[in-house]
Amino acid sequence: MPYKVKDIELAPQGKKKIAWVQRHMPVLETIKKRFEKEKPFEGITIGSCLHLEPKTINLGLTLQAGGAEVVMTGCNPLSTQDDATAAGASLGLNMYGWREQTNEEYYQTINRVLDHKPEIIIDDGADMIFMIHRKRRDVLNKIKGACEETTTGIHRLKSMHADGALEFPVIAVNDAYTKYLFDNRYGTGQSTFDSIMGSTNMLIAGKNVVVCGYGWCGRGIAMRAHGLGANVIVTEVDPIRALEARMDGYRVMTVREAVKHADILVTATGNIDVVSGDDFKVMKDGCVMANSGHFNVEINRQDLDQMAVKQGNMKADIEEFVMDDGRTIYLLAEGRLVNLAGERGQGHPAEIMDLSFAMQALSAEKLVKTQMEVGVHKTDDEADMHVARLKLKAMGIEIDDLSERQVDYLEGWEEGT
Repeated sequence: MPYKVKDIELAPQGKKKIAWVQRHMPVLETIKKRFEKEKPFEGITIGSCLHLEPKTINLGLTLQAGGAEVVMTGCNPLSTQDDATAAGASLGLNMYGWREQTNEEYYQTINRVLDHKPEIIIDDGADMIFMIHRKRRDVLNKIKGACEETTTGIHRLKSMHADGALEFPVIAVNDAYTKYLFDNRYGTGQSTFDSIMGSTNMLIAGKNVVVCGYGWCGRGIAMRAHGLGANVIVTEVDPIRALEARMDGYRVMTVREAVKHADILVTATGNIDVVSGDDFKVMKDGCVMANSGHFNVEINRQDLDQMAVKQGNMKADIEEFVMDDGRTIYLLAEGRLVNLAGERGQGHPAEIMDLSFAMQALSAEKLVKTQMEVGVHKTDDEADMHVARLKLKAMGIEIDDLSERQVDYLEGWEEGT
């Protein structure tokens, strides 16, 4: 079968969700209409490893409209929405994935995608790209290039390239202005608290919320926590970002000190062992921990398991860990990215993913039309501006254009005081 999903009978429910997000993704719809006419992907197979939910299926349908054979799997065992994958399969996409996969099943479905011999890869976290280089070198000679969606994946790919291990070009979609300024900040900020509040039904106002990391995702989480009335504490290793967080009005301290105050703690660093070992010994009783980074390595689950004298599930995605002194610590969504892996996680709002997936679609088109050197490449500023203008137009917003005199002034050097 060209798909393996939980239950194909869920397709009608998934189609309704897709229709809803399409209404709120006008930029991608504009690109889809152009693709339908021009067919830039005719004869091309595109394989993706992305969070499988309605907005992602809409990206798949956009690529399909451009003539592509689209093959999709999930980039996290807990982020797939089964009704969305069923809908995608019923609409002609090759779908492999279901919620609550084992790690073995997760890599099996990545291999199923690669069995289709894709020419273009769209990845989120770089697991598929890594698999191609290490275990599926049989498909390497077919690959024209790839697009990478997230910060963690870009870090991995830049390291691969620095080590001479990367063997095809990758466009760093995450580094597009219309991606990280909006997706990482507004998307992660809102969707993180959507999921935390949906799972716990906790009041955020008045709580001490610790945000580990003040990159664009951390900025968004801190901003939303503050907007909900929380007392925000930021931890950082970068002195400039730490200074920025302080100037933005937040308290800044070390993780070890911050966990003593945390009612809610959210990691968003893309690094390993952000909260680990002795941090759990001084953590406040009742602290709720969540991760918004791509991989489940930021909160050291192994240390937590070893230190707890009792553990169990309060509900589907809330685990409790009772320490030897009677304190109880809670972990959401197994420490996986809470905004998608949480029981109530739906990922970023459609209006935000409209921008990110528009950049994915345009970057995939560039890979087909352009011969690029091996390496990690920045997205086109032109494409960034195009997506932003389409979004403004869809929102009914007009902006000014520079006059010829203003352009001459900005490009000149002779006029002064």
